[in-house]
Amino acid sequence: MLANGKFKNFLALHVPILQEKYWPTLWCFESRLQTALASLLRSIYPNVKYSREILELNDGGQVALDWLEDGCPANAPIVIILPGLTGDSQSQYVRCLSLSANRMKLRTVVFNYRGLGGMSLKTPRTYNAANFEDLSEVVRHVKSLHPGIPVAATGISMGGLVLGNYLASQKMAAQKTLVAAMVISTPWNAFKAMDSLEKPVLNLLLNRYLTSGFFSFINRVKSSNMLQGPWTMEDLLKCKTVREFDSSYTAKQFGYKDVNDYYADASIHEKLHKIEVPILCLSARDDPFQPYEAIPVEEACKSKYVAIVITQYGGHIGFLEGILPVLHEEYMCRLFTQYFEGIFTSGSELLAEISKDR
Repeated sequence: MLANGKFKNFLALHVPILQEKYWPTLWCFESRLQTALASLLRSIYPNVKYSREILELNDGGQVALDWLEDGCPANAPIVIILPGLTGDSQSQYVRCLSLSANRMKLRTVVFNYRGLGGMSLKTPRTYNAANFEDLSEVVRHVKSLHPGIPVAATGISMGGLVLGNYLASQKMAAQKTLVAAMVISTPWNAFKAMDSLEKPVLNLLLNRYLTSGFFSFINRVKSSNMLQGPWTMEDLLKCKTVREFDSSYTAKQFGYKDVNDYYADASIHEKLHKIEVPILCLSARDDPFQPYEAIPVEEACKSKYVAIVITQYGGHIGFLEGILPVLHEEYMCRLFTQYFEGIFTSGSELLAEISKDR
């Protein structure tokens, strides 16, 4: 674990899983296999019966907020969950975290990005890894609905970039609204993430699978007649990799000079010094979406607020354990629940102590 000072001491005392060694499922420890198999095994979980709320945004757009509060006290703390690239509240890794939190009597609300979660677009704007304006509105809305209730947030993969950029860029607002945060399998450095994903053969296959998710998104929302911008559908259909799609669509749609300009804005590996909310980060050394050398080890060691847990294995949003993983609660879920339980039950002292250092 990479951390510094009071936050590191808090984690050592209140998150006992960090004293254990993570042992991946022996017959699928290879990173790409972990990534694919975790997705397959989690797909057996039943769909979660959320309570849906439609949030109207300031620019006329809307997003779906899916709440899981069954069996939780009315004053239970809340964790906002940000899915990955094209994920939503029913994505297998989101269901896994939501159900684990519910067993601990913690409320969760999944922030489905524009055009996802079965929602149609109301404006031409979609979403990207650097843009946190919608998240800012979601956080303010959740806090306004539940004054006095502690709220935290978790971002998975690309959701970690959105959350990280929010924490780094909205420092004062984040301190007032979120008591803590967590990110899982975040591609810290978008440039190195794309380089890794473009390595043949298996990584490139994962890359093309992700790109197919973009096309599924485009097909779902184009019927709304809101999908428009300084790009052409002909160019999009030629894209075979995430970088090509971001160059043809994302960078143009959001006014970036080019895809490199977008990736520089989205990356958070050089922004940790701007974060002043306690944030626990889980990364695997063998994550095909983010090589070990791109994890900001030195920056985390200098921060009072950032802790990074790096496992030797785990792949991307994998972290399976046990001979039969389906019968064993997963490492990332155990870390997720232990961390937030510690924050919500004993974190007030930590927050008071580190606030003196700001």
